[in-house]
Amino acid sequence: MSADARRPGGRPPSAPRRPTAADGVLVVDKPAGWTSHDVVARVRRLASTRKVGHAGTLDPMATGVLVVGIGRATRLLTFVTGADKDYAATVRLGVATTTDDAEGEVLARSDAGHLVRGDLDTHVAALTGDILQVPSAVSAIKVDGQRAYARVRAGEDVELAARPVRVTRLEVLDVRPASSDGVAALDVDVEVTCSSGTYVRALARDLGAALGVGGHLTALRRSRVGGFGLAQARTLDELAATPDDVAVTVLPLAEAARAVLPVRELSEAEARALSYGQGIDPVGGSAGPVAAVGPDGVLVAVVEARGARLRPTVVFAPAS
Repeated sequence: MSADARRPGGRPPSAPRRPTAADGVLVVDKPAGWTSHDVVARVRRLASTRKVGHAGTLDPMATGVLVVGIGRATRLLTFVTGADKDYAATVRLGVATTTDDAEGEVLARSDAGHLVRGDLDTHVAALTGDILQVPSAVSAIKVDGQRAYARVRAGEDVELAARPVRVTRLEVLDVRPASSDGVAALDVDVEVTCSSGTYVRALARDLGAALGVGGHLTALRRSRVGGFGLAQARTLDELAATPDDVAVTVLPLAEAARAVLPVRELSEAEARALSYGQGIDPVGGSAGPVAAVGPDGVLVAVVEARGARLRPTVVFAPAS
């Protein structure tokens, strides 16, 4: 059996091709050690289609919610990517690394044995709210068309500009002593609610820097993206357990859209107009983006206000 078949969600090369999955969303519980691209590649096999994408990269060491779109749902992912997110994480104070997480090389160790929970409060508060954050140099941000991590691996010194993010909640749950190569460290369990574009490992780095001992992330689990949570998530092994003659089940487009967007319920005439790319009259104060759902429960379009009308940005149910 190939190495690929032995990984979570794998199957023997001789297994029959599963029927193509319907257009919709899968909430995958990403395993540790996998890139988000690895998960997309596996879902392509499980869903029997190449039209698969994800909303919001998770680092290989991280686990948890990865929202994957199949078929027309890939056009919905842009609205998922910008949603706020929840994480559970462990920060190790006393050790700084090249990547601000456990996968990097150690840059420095400092005795953190003197720190107690009360020492963290002021610095945690300073990392909460609307802040300017310098992303980790080893990140997927593009610099002159190339990913920052690729430039770092090529030996370049990469300095990324600070950018505004919002940390709605940074809560310390537990503090316990640890050790790194004989040097006293401190492990801090936290929960984070933050905007899209926030790097939790950069929060770990900045907390350690503020305390004068360095810090990095040793564990990260994403528990929510917008309205998608771990309660809906399935592992790749669970998805692969679907019988070979049955298509993998997905969240339908309308249900997925409701998880991340406000909804406009349409009349039949409005649904028809949007299916032809025409505008409809606004109702209420929602300028968009808004999920426009027909009387039959089908996602017709995502609409936004343009001028005095709501006009489709993406049409999911075009007129036939």
